[in-house]
Amino acid sequence: MKIGINIFDTDRAIHPVELGQAIEARGFDALYLPEHSHIPASRKTRWPGSRPGHEDPLPDYYSRICDPYVALSMIAAVTERLELGTSVTLVPQHDPIRLAKQVATLDHWSGGRVRLGIGYGWNEEQTAAHGADFRTRRGLTEDCVGIMRALWTEDEASFAGKHTSLEPSWSWPKPAQPGGPPILLGGGTGPQLFDAITRYADGWMPITGRSTVADRAAPLKEKFAAAGRDPDSLKIVICGATTDPDGLAALAEEGVDTAAMTIWSEDRDEILRKLDEFATIRDAARGK
Repeated sequence: MKIGINIFDTDRAIHPVELGQAIEARGFDALYLPEHSHIPASRKTRWPGSRPGHEDPLPDYYSRICDPYVALSMIAAVTERLELGTSVTLVPQHDPIRLAKQVATLDHWSGGRVRLGIGYGWNEEQTAAHGADFRTRRGLTEDCVGIMRALWTEDEASFAGKHTSLEPSWSWPKPAQPGGPPILLGGGTGPQLFDAITRYADGWMPITGRSTVADRAAPLKEKFAAAGRDPDSLKIVICGATTDPDGLAALAEEGVDTAAMTIWSEDRDEILRKLDEFATIRDAARGK
């Protein structure tokens, strides 16, 4: 199992070049960065991280997140093997043609190191600011992925969807990875999410500190098998992963592809200290 880092990369935190080099130097396998283009000041949408029965304020680091593709491109230029991922790209808020170009270019020049975590988005007014309908964002996401895959794999690409389509078009570069980077759909559990993953994604990206996901992943693997897809091909990339060595070792036994431990600090020195701490935890887990 690969072990990586997930961090809110803000303008107050460590420079991406130093971050990427520090992560790779400590032997981690992957880095996953989240995305929020902006945070509407209206705050009409309740933060999903609020405690039950409370209206906790949204932490201000959400509005200070740097663009993940710019940051990952800088990191790609100064690293050699680190996997570069998003956790997650809010697909309905993007032009899929432009997003396909960004992802393909990063994968092309990084030598096939991109892992595309995607999500629907939880903030209604943020989604609306991008011209998307919050109510149809799931279907739009599926169509956008269809357009991106077509652009990544076809010399003359086209796609006909319910919410958006692509007329025959040319676009290069193609990603270094055949078929494009793995697409990992983020979310909890449930038939609607697992049906979507089965239809058009390569894997599942839950946020969980659990030491086991086998029970939650079992229905998804069953759906893969019923759809004629190999259940063993399902990629599971966990963000917010447990920092317990025994828990990490257990996830590895279950066949989890990647566990990314989260660093919450924006302080440079604390981030570097956490990387050292997490490296010790990783080594202990691999010694189990």
